[in-house]
Amino acid sequence: MRRKLGVFMVALGMAGAAFGTSMPTAHADGPGVGAPWIVSVGDSAISGEAGRWAGNTNGSSSTIDALGPTAYYDNATNTAETIPGCHRSKSAEVYIGNGVNGMNLACSGARTYTQTPGSGDFKPGLDFFSDSSGHQGQALMLQQFAATHNVKAVTVLIGANNYGFADIVQTCIEDFLLSPSWWPNYCNDDSNVKAYFTSANVAAQTTAIKGAILNVRQAMLNDGYADSSYRIIVQTYSSPIPNGAGFRYSQSGYTRQATGGCGFWNKDADWANATAVPTIDSSVKNGAAQTGLTNYVLLDDQNALAGRRLCENTVGLLEEKGVASWQSAGAVDKTEWVDQVRTATTLFGPYQLQEDAHPNYWGQLALRDCLRQAYNGGAARGGACTIAASGLNGYGEPQMSLH
Repeated sequence: MRRKLGVFMVALGMAGAAFGTSMPTAHADGPGVGAPWIVSVGDSAISGEAGRWAGNTNGSSSTIDALGPTAYYDNATNTAETIPGCHRSKSAEVYIGNGVNGMNLACSGARTYTQTPGSGDFKPGLDFFSDSSGHQGQALMLQQFAATHNVKAVTVLIGANNYGFADIVQTCIEDFLLSPSWWPNYCNDDSNVKAYFTSANVAAQTTAIKGAILNVRQAMLNDGYADSSYRIIVQTYSSPIPNGAGFRYSQSGYTRQATGGCGFWNKDADWANATAVPTIDSSVKNGAAQTGLTNYVLLDDQNALAGRRLCENTVGLLEEKGVASWQSAGAVDKTEWVDQVRTATTLFGPYQLQEDAHPNYWGQLALRDCLRQAYNGGAARGGACTIAASGLNGYGEPQMSLH
């Protein structure tokens, strides 16, 4: 039974293959010349994974389908993904507008280093990888793009996959489904999970994140950008689930997973918010600090989704809140901003496994508002982002506050 669950869940956040990329045609613009651009690099949390879905439902998927089947198409003709499986959605946060163009080079499943087809599906890391098949790392993509575009900021979110995000989620869900409430098997003390959070691994991943950020700087330096001419906006990861006491479904029985798509024991949820997410985010913060760079700011999104997280008792499924569709008045404040974790009993097209547990359409737009405030018209500033008010701002996004 455990092996069958693994078949359905092994691709969490990691699925997809890539067979090359193409860069925009060179033109007269470049460092300091032309319209301003902001570029995003990193993994699924910034590429726009799950950005198709506005809330969750166990009814018709059409009621939450905000972007349709072309949600992740990013090639010039809007007919396919430039790199299959990267899921660079149209709701991705990098498209902040206000006269600033956005370029999304992030890829779902990415780590700090490139993963080649020989070791699994190709996933471009934040490095200068290149091969004869046309595969490129994100730092090299950035270098090529910035050479012919006036890049004023690069926003970075990387590290969760180094810490085995998909493996951790899979283990926690399996332990919930395969043990009774009177004798729960917790994931936080499983050997494969504990291995990610040893002091040695934390130090190693912090160094890897430092190197990835320095690769961003090197890509820009290779194009002649002075550090003072642009900003690096380093982001942290958002908490996707509440603490155990904040779930709206009991941990007894299977409702928490079968209905809510959030099968975590209370104790594991508490551990996720007290240890797992803060440890990953600390690696991001410390890795950035260890670069010694003076042109970066930190955008802390750890609590950006709090109050709208998966299975949180302050929101609900569309049908639980009497919301007809994602376009209904008040839907943004009543429904979840994180995508359900779907297993064999709840997974059916057009949903995809790799979308599970990621900020959805509303979550991506909320993070976009955070990023716009951090970009700050080019005078980038750091801070912590949280929900500011109900309703939508003038861009159709949740209203967030950077403080």
